[in-house]
Amino acid sequence: MFDVETTRLAMAVLEACRARGATVATVESCTGGLVGGALTAIAGSSDVVLGGLITYSNDAKMALAAVPEALLAAHGAVSEPVARAMAEGGRPALSATFAVAVTGVAGPGGGSAAKPVGLVHFACAGPAGTVHRERRFGPLSRDEIRRLSVLIALDMLREAAPGT
Repeated sequence: MFDVETTRLAMAVLEACRARGATVATVESCTGGLVGGALTAIAGSSDVVLGGLITYSNDAKMALAAVPEALLAAHGAVSEPVARAMAEGGRPALSATFAVAVTGVAGPGGGSAAKPVGLVHFACAGPAGTVHRERRFGPLSRDEIRRLSVLIALDMLREAAPGT
């Protein structure tokens, strides 16, 4: 179902987490569960993956990941503060060692001058704190923006795992 690159990276995340007794949760907006899907496509992933939250709407971000309404109002859903809040809220919600969050504009519509199609914010929360990344993929297809976003989210989890 997933390409070879995604599957290899998902396997690396699972192996790194297993080696350290770490667990993972996902909090996804524009990827709609694809990060969790890539991880759970690997047989035996249930010892690492605790669950995933698909927080496509602002209401879901607030209800499921405890993102403050004021933060959404001040910065918008596609922003560094909201990505951080998603990861930081998803981690305790699922009692995970690490939670990765993705929020962005996958297109083809919905972009603006300030937040164009292809802008995606990522955050990974863990015991050592929260790390953020921003990517501006440009006017790629919706599928390609989402595929690349999954790879970045998985890479962030893989990098975080050695820090446990």
